Amino acid sequence: MTDHPNESLEQRRARLAAELAVVRKEAAEETAKAGQSEESRRGFAQAMKLSSEFISAILVGAMLGYLLDRFAGTGPWGLIILLLLGFLAGILNVLRSIGVVAQPQTGKDGSNENTGGKDGA
Repeated sequence: MTDHPNESLEQRRARLAAELAVVRKEAAEETAKAGQSEESRRGFAQAMKLSSEFISAILVGAMLGYLLDRFAGTGPWGLIILLLLGFLAGILNVLRSIGVVAQPQTGKDGSNENTGGKDGA
């Protein structure tokens, strides 16, 4: 940007305003792109969290079922039942994570408030 001796103050101000508008527009576009990439990163992180919770529940159920079958000799039934329970637990964990199902409420003493009395009945 060179100053021309014959250029008036108003012409210089107009040129500066035009250049400033271009710089501001580019900065706004970069900010919008950064916001979109941040949103996609958050979405990816949420997807990884949900999938890992789901898969880990299934794996824990399968491992417990396998161990039950191995040590108790119950055949494939322990694996089948605990694998299905792990699958259901995984679905419940995912639903709780996204807020569809409410978290269980606990009292001040750590017991479930839905038990009704002190004896748990």
